[in-house]
Amino acid sequence: MTGRVDAVCVSGADLLHLPDKRPNRSGIDKKPVAGRVAVHELGLDGDVQVNKKHHGGEGQAVYAYAQEDADFWIAELGRELPPGRFGENLRTSGLDLRNAVLGEQWRVGTALVEVTAWRTPCANFARFWGIPDLVKRFAAHGATGAYLRVLETGELGAGDEVDVVVRPDHGITVETAFRIATTQKSQLPELAPALRYLPVKSQPKLAAQIAARTVTAS
Repeated sequence: MTGRVDAVCVSGADLLHLPDKRPNRSGIDKKPVAGRVAVHELGLDGDVQVNKKHHGGEGQAVYAYAQEDADFWIAELGRELPPGRFGENLRTSGLDLRNAVLGEQWRVGTALVEVTAWRTPCANFARFWGIPDLVKRFAAHGATGAYLRVLETGELGAGDEVDVVVRPDHGITVETAFRIATTQKSQLPELAPALRYLPVKSQPKLAAQIAARTVTAS
């Protein structure tokens, strides 16, 4: 399976100040950059994550969003959504990110990355777009994009192929995991085979939830 990187986006030093009761800074406003971009264990060179509790780290180093999913929102909202508008680092095409399997590995440029998790929409995302009910609508649609862990550092750029080189056989997709973790929690034990692929910081809480549901079911 092969896709393509349409754009590589970073937030840089010009962080967005989002309006709120208490205005806060955010790295969600990412812009495409030209040329090759270095990929390290915690993300792309030049990218900034402000809220490190919920963004960034070893299992959320890179965030990808598909052009095919962006096209839905372009039609739904009647507005342009250029690369970076979802807060993504990679705008891809030719990959079905909704059905990407947790733990599948991509060779992108000279880097190797691994799909780790779904993106949970937040209030900052809604404020960035200026759509109060965006969190609810985004979650209902289910095309969350995919977080990635960096297994091998390297560099990448727009136009690079995305080669899926490993695909685990557990079959748990990004969208399936998102649905279970948010609105179908009775099915949490089904995530057990993919638990080890999730961001390390997310594993203990989810493992406890899975264990609790397993005991209840038995």
